[in-house]
Amino acid sequence: MRAELAGEIEALRRRGIVPGLTVVLVGENPASQVYVRMKGKACEDAGMKSDTIRLPAETPEADLLALIDRLNADATVHGILMQLPLPKHINANRVLHRIRPDKDVDGFHPENVGKVSVGDPTGFRPATPYGVQQLLVRSGVETKGAHAVIVGRSNIVGRPMASLLLQDGPGGNATVTVCHSRTRDLPAVTRLADILIVAMGKAEFVTGDMVRPGAVVIDVGVNRVEDPTAPKGYRLVGDVAYEAAREVAAAITPVPGGVGPMTITMLLYNTVQAARQ
Repeated sequence: MRAELAGEIEALRRRGIVPGLTVVLVGENPASQVYVRMKGKACEDAGMKSDTIRLPAETPEADLLALIDRLNADATVHGILMQLPLPKHINANRVLHRIRPDKDVDGFHPENVGKVSVGDPTGFRPATPYGVQQLLVRSGVETKGAHAVIVGRSNIVGRPMASLLLQDGPGGNATVTVCHSRTRDLPAVTRLADILIVAMGKAEFVTGDMVRPGAVVIDVGVNRVEDPTAPKGYRLVGDVAYEAAREVAAAITPVPGGVGPMTITMLLYNTVQAARQ
């Protein structure tokens, strides 16, 4: 997919347009620093312009909003990405809604949420659900008529994922069930899934007996668990107990290395779309 994108970036460059992404990072969250570094490298490898603005954790909300206003007005910046989570004293919604909708490559602005929910192709699809959808399409997993069960209803993954799977077209036309913390008898629901997408933030919560034999499992979770035998004293695991689920699933994504690289790829796609539009 990144190779396909290279041709489009080259065509834009010939017209004097270099797709530009600016990432804003507030504070010292270690996981955020890793993500930001990976996003910057992916942009540069693709021939795009990449900037990262790092601000101290104590930055006042008013200063952050003023920075976003400057980026909104900068014609060389096509995409603005606010790295979450933000420090507690900053209202994340206020900040995300300040980003101009046509530069909101994360797809969190209400205007883009609305466009995606009604299938308007000019809206930006949030990178993680968009990446999951493309993962299914490119792997030849038929979504049309399939029962997709999503575990988790966040605005970042669960809800937009349901919107994308419901739409008419490739990677859509599924029958969708969204589960959450109040769902009764969750294992009974997950066992109905042809496609099981798990994004709830609990390490290895979905066990092998919760997966229908032959189902396709997409694990969106990334959790640190302590492991004294690992070089760093911890290892990364998903929301699915991988080894047990692998025994029954027809296909399953690993953590790390499954959804993560797709998320970054779709962020590049959205930035190129922003430059094109």
